[in-house]
Amino acid sequence: MTSQVEIGTLLDRDPAIRAGRPKIASTGVTVIRVAGWRKMGLAAEEIATQYGHLSLAQVHVALAYYHANPQEIEADLTDEEAFAEGIAQCEFKS
Repeated sequence: MTSQVEIGTLLDRDPAIRAGRPKIASTGVTVIRVAGWRKMGLAAEEIATQYGHLSLAQVHVALAYYHANPQEIEADLTDEEAFAEGIAQCEFKS
């Protein structure tokens, strides 16, 4: 007999982790991270295989959240890219 999982329990937010961004429950993996991997061309199955602590169900739920809330996640991706560029510029000045 297979136990059922309520998909609503697979994502959560914690203000103390990743600035409260939506993430896969019991992990530090954010929806924006999964969306970023998908945008890099990885299929959901590849993400689950490459990051073995994630199940395929978790990856699909994160992608479903992304598709249901694209403006939120795209804004987070833009913010993260800008932050990374700022750090890179600081490193080159040193």
